Amino acid sequence: MKLGFVSAILAEATLEEVMRFAAAEGFDCVELMCWPAGKAERRYAGVTHVDVTALDGAGVERIRALVEETGVGISGLGYYPNPLAPDEAEAAVYQAHIRKVIEAARRLGVGVMNTFIGRDWKKSVEENWPRFEKVWPGIIAFAEDNGVKVGIENCPMAFTADEWPGGKNLATTPAIWRRMFERIPSKNFGLNYDPSHMVWQQMDYLAPMREFASRLVHVHAKDVRIDRERLNQVGIMAHPLEFHTPKLPGLGEIDWGKFCSVLMDTGYDGPVCIEVEDRAYEKTRALREKSLRQSGRYLRNFQ
Repeated sequence: MKLGFVSAILAEATLEEVMRFAAAEGFDCVELMCWPAGKAERRYAGVTHVDVTALDGAGVERIRALVEETGVGISGLGYYPNPLAPDEAEAAVYQAHIRKVIEAARRLGVGVMNTFIGRDWKKSVEENWPRFEKVWPGIIAFAEDNGVKVGIENCPMAFTADEWPGGKNLATTPAIWRRMFERIPSKNFGLNYDPSHMVWQQMDYLAPMREFASRLVHVHAKDVRIDRERLNQVGIMAHPLEFHTPKLPGLGEIDWGKFCSVLMDTGYDGPVCIEVEDRAYEKTRALREKSLRQSGRYLRNFQ
């Protein structure tokens, strides 16, 4: 596996600083965030380490040279909006930017673009399905034309009242993934798999890697701690942040030895990128950098 991290946690750093930090700490790769420049709509969003709207030929060459200089690869380009938002004009903006990120991935020779399917959070899965059918075949066809794989993260995006009850990402469970891949069987349509989201949903986080081995195009390494006493009080229908806390790898419920063992058994040899959402390490840039060092040191035990 190629060990890296998600650049969102170093939001204030320049692209050059991100890549040189990664090189200095011995990381193999980085997933670079490609949000449109501007105000973030939520935590970890709005980070722009590659501005795909302004990426000209000189910019492409500059980034390629930085990769060559540092020896750090780009695991994927990341942009995680809600492309099935109920306001179709809003959704169209997200869909258009996804296409720009896909095109940038081709131009940079990256080959992977990571995102969400999206969802109208006030409607059921069945009620959302017609929008999926309308929007996603065209996006994946565009990715095919560009020779880029799209990795869908399995985060439900159902943490707060404004995302309740269904969450803002349809692709949350194996049952839904099967249906997605049956509808769009393209080899360019895959998963950016994060085991932590299975844990807080009370689901097996190992079995999906075996079943969907051929669909794994990118992996996030994030842990999670479940407050069992609180869960017993509020139940699984409560807002998830009432009973779970994102943590660094090794500080939560996931058995990373088992996880990496199964991942390697599937034949996956791609990027595994640390995603830091642990508030205990967010107060300063020094702490955020420490979180990446600590997580990298821990996960290298299983490389």
